[in-house]
Amino acid sequence: MALKSTVFKATLQIADMERHYYQDHVLTLARHPSETDERMMVRLLAFALHAHELLAFGQGMTDDEEADIWRKDLTGSIEQWIDVGLPDEKLVRKASNRADEMVVYAYGGRTAEMWFEQNSSAFARLKNLSVYNLPQEQTRDLAVLAQRTMQLQCTIQDGQLWMSDAERSVEIVREKWK
Repeated sequence: MALKSTVFKATLQIADMERHYYQDHVLTLARHPSETDERMMVRLLAFALHAHELLAFGQGMTDDEEADIWRKDLTGSIEQWIDVGLPDEKLVRKASNRADEMVVYAYGGRTAEMWFEQNSSAFARLKNLSVYNLPQEQTRDLAVLAQRTMQLQCTIQDGQLWMSDAERSVEIVREKWK
């Protein structure tokens, strides 16, 4: 018998002073059985960083034809493709060709560094690709915020980001690799 996804509900209040975006989002996240709390929370973080009324979670964990998060225009064209983790270079290239903008949020410490070193020359050819690294200690701290029902606040200002619930706050510092 196949395992089913676990459903998480999140109310996310976003105050992005850099983009002048201030909205509340009520989100449903389906966590695949093989997905960790850390990865799911990085997906939620990526959503907050790119929040838009047309931004939606995709099936990127199980379907190479879909992003983890994406924004499509009203005609179905992909404006923004966002993946988290360490996607295969061929999938990044394919997604980059399909979307106006491609963003990867890598995490995992030394493993992420080796992944980027191995793929950096191929990534250099992709003009619409941005790659960010999230420090491992911070993504692990972010995973602690994961609950089946979450009330989270995300504040983005001057390149800094804080994600917090009623009890804890986590600062995330993105490092732009490309």
